[in-house]
Amino acid sequence: MIDTHAHLDALEDAAGAVARARAAGVERIVSIGCGAASTRATLAIADAEAGVSVAAGIHPHQAADGEPLDELAALGAGGRLVAIGEIGLDFYRDYAPHEDQRRVFADQLALAEEARLPVIVHSRAADDETARLLARFAGTVVLHCFSSPTLLPVALERGYYVSFAGNVTYPKAPELRDAAREVPADRILAETDCPYLAPQPVRGRRNEPAFVIHTLAELAEARGEEAVELAQRIDDNATTVFSLA
Repeated sequence: MIDTHAHLDALEDAAGAVARARAAGVERIVSIGCGAASTRATLAIADAEAGVSVAAGIHPHQAADGEPLDELAALGAGGRLVAIGEIGLDFYRDYAPHEDQRRVFADQLALAEEARLPVIVHSRAADDETARLLARFAGTVVLHCFSSPTLLPVALERGYYVSFAGNVTYPKAPELRDAAREVPADRILAETDCPYLAPQPVRGRRNEPAFVIHTLAELAEARGEEAVELAQRIDDNATTVFSLA
């Protein structure tokens, strides 16, 4: 089993969280670095922990912070990253001006194309803009923490990977479970987005990779599949999209 999107550097005890994940059957984790400092910390965790791979990008909240792209480009070209992300647009929180977000997103899409890496996309309250900018991108796209049903037709048409987090388990999110039923078997992924969005059975606790089992169980029920089979399919999908060993 795999957690395709975690922020291990945001956990107080990353090593402990990885150990608990292994005990729960989660053998692989894609950990996300957001900006230079976070990426360095995430790389250090990956160097110390087997089964942890690293993706990195400049989050839309950081778009006006002057985060340098050169270090990200070097890491991508050097083979240290399995994806560029998370990147994208967030017009809900508005922590950065929209023009800065668009510019940084477009620059990172170009970087990913040059490095031949997939992108992990964050989109909130910006579906039309996200779809417009992604239309120019020729590489592989993962829609992370999927929460925008209006983006689903675009994702299905373009063959994007769709990744579901703990919010798919929430009682007031039937539209996400409906979306999960529509995603093709070879395009579905599962994640925690930890330490955020703990699944319903552990809601209120600090999320961690071991808890992806709850999201997996909800997805399997929604899709009418066996959890063990879906876990293997998601693991296979992640191996393909992130070129994991």
